Amino acid sequence: MSPTEPQKSSLPLVLAITGASGAIYAARTLQWLLLANRQVHLVVSPDGATVVKQELGFDAEFELANIEHFLLTADRFLTEGAPVKSAQWVALRQNLAAGCLQVHHPNDYFAPIASGSYRTAAMVVCPCSGSTLSSIAHASGRNLIHRAAEVHMKERRKLVLVPRETPLSTLQIDNMLRLSNAGAVILPASPGWYHGVRQMRDLVDFVASRILDQLDVPHQHIRRWGDA
Repeated sequence: MSPTEPQKSSLPLVLAITGASGAIYAARTLQWLLLANRQVHLVVSPDGATVVKQELGFDAEFELANIEHFLLTADRFLTEGAPVKSAQWVALRQNLAAGCLQVHHPNDYFAPIASGSYRTAAMVVCPCSGSTLSSIAHASGRNLIHRAAEVHMKERRKLVLVPRETPLSTLQIDNMLRLSNAGAVILPASPGWYHGVRQMRDLVDFVASRILDQLDVPHQHIRRWGDA
């Protein structure tokens, strides 16, 4: 690496939310990325926003001014109304105020993540709908999420796709195989049970922590296999 080449850990990450069930996984992932002081570009499709409203009760535009409300809504869902940890929210607010997050409209092709010349470390689509999976697999993008994913594929950057559909059709499996062969990581939202599951939050945290692992973001959010 040359002296002027940026460290991968300092490059921004892209998070896209699409219209599949499992919006809570995306909310938890975004919360943890911001707490880790990572630069994040967020894109939410119209169907993704509809699912967020239906599953989490967040009924507002996905704009920077509303992101804290979105994360608080999701956190209350996970903690069943219990108070959130104030120290974490102080840090999260500070990172939001410092410009750690940019929110893009799904039709904004002038966003920096639409171009391969804009450097990023990785992208995750969570949850990833079947139609999004198909559009990326066949390079037939119709919005900024598809375009940003195609950029990560062509630039040979990590692309993590988090499908939650069950059961899977043969066509969906074919699309996953096509993307996996092209270098994408298929990370189904299939939580494990070996880390001391006691409540729903533990299952959500398992998936979000595996996403952070794929993004090379250090964390200690769950007990790992082999930990005492």
